[in-house]
Amino acid sequence: MYQTIAVLFAFVFAYSLVAVPLERSPLAGAVIFAAFGFAAGPAGLRIITVNAEAHLLQRLAEFTLALVLFTDAAKADLGVLRRSYAIPGRLLLIGLPLTILFGFLVGTILFPELGFLECALLATILAPTDAAFGKAVVTNPDLPGPVREGLNVESGLNDGICVPVLLIFLTLAAGSDPGRPPLDLTVHHFGTEIGVGLVVGGGLAVLGVGALRYAGNRGWIGSAWRQLPAVALALTAFAAAQALGGSGFIASFVGGLVAGGMARHRVVKHELLCAAEGAGDVLALSTWVLFGAVVIAQVPQRLTWAVIVYAVLSLTVIRMLPVWLALTGTGLKTDGKLFVGWFGPRGLASVVFAVIVLAADLPGRQVLTTTVAATIILSILAHGLTANALSAAFARRAAPRRAAPRHRRRSGASRQGSFGRS
Repeated sequence: MYQTIAVLFAFVFAYSLVAVPLERSPLAGAVIFAAFGFAAGPAGLRIITVNAEAHLLQRLAEFTLALVLFTDAAKADLGVLRRSYAIPGRLLLIGLPLTILFGFLVGTILFPELGFLECALLATILAPTDAAFGKAVVTNPDLPGPVREGLNVESGLNDGICVPVLLIFLTLAAGSDPGRPPLDLTVHHFGTEIGVGLVVGGGLAVLGVGALRYAGNRGWIGSAWRQLPAVALALTAFAAAQALGGSGFIASFVGGLVAGGMARHRVVKHELLCAAEGAGDVLALSTWVLFGAVVIAQVPQRLTWAVIVYAVLSLTVIRMLPVWLALTGTGLKTDGKLFVGWFGPRGLASVVFAVIVLAADLPGRQVLTTTVAATIILSILAHGLTANALSAAFARRAAPRRAAPRHRRRSGASRQGSFGRS
């Protein structure tokens, strides 16, 4: 295990030295780390060993997602949902449920050996998107604001929204009492894991931010120590909820929402979350190394035509059709809908969800994990390699349209531009 840890963080250090030029290229972040993990794992140099990683990958992935859920929720600008509800609101409230539904229907067709609940789990695992692959999209100031912010808010909140859905399906699929009615299982689940997660996450956030304000007003916290409370609060919420029989992921997500809402000032929020974001990034990249070493090497041996077809459909029709339907009526043109639909990469949340399902020991777990892994690998390549190029191309196409309405108003025309009210 120590050798694996040394290799992981040595590579993180080496990557940080050249991160800026790499991020300008299609090969950045998860693409490079997953490729390194594959090369360093059992299929390559064998400096990362499988025996150490089975347990390490699960724990690392759990802590990583807890930090990411907390920081994404805390950073989420919920004001965007109020000011420009059309795109992010529709993506979360219409597009996300439709994506799960379409994924479920396709799963029942392609995987007849899986039960309905296992197909629902597969669809839920692959529903959340990951802004890390689309960083060129959500940070490109030349893109239309509603599109950029819509994707950013969606990716920040959809993984947290999917957590309770996943846990409900998992409870029903792996229920310890087969004779117990499904409704009883669901109610019991809400009353324990989800309920405890809500109370612990929200309660600790209120106490934590209140304590920070009290100590800050009295000058008890130095500038260096302001970097640590968010990391400590996120992991405390996760571990405490898990220890009490609740969902640590829900606690982290709810804790982040509450903490972000209480720390409204942008400068204060950034200062508090800076270290948590950095720690989350390091853990996320390390998770991708282990994903490459442990999972990618095993996928080719288990591939079937059904797995390949589902992976392709997951990144295209299953994601893009619900987005198209959800964005109808927003004023977004065809190329805008296709752009938003395409940038729904699968990433860290899907990895962690797959690890959780794998640990549940379901009958169809091998098909589930192979399909999830194949979809993520395809997403790493497809979205990672196209983010910069397609963002630049779409920004060029959108720029004249955004300027066009001013010209038409001067000539007496009143027609709206490409993005209309958005």
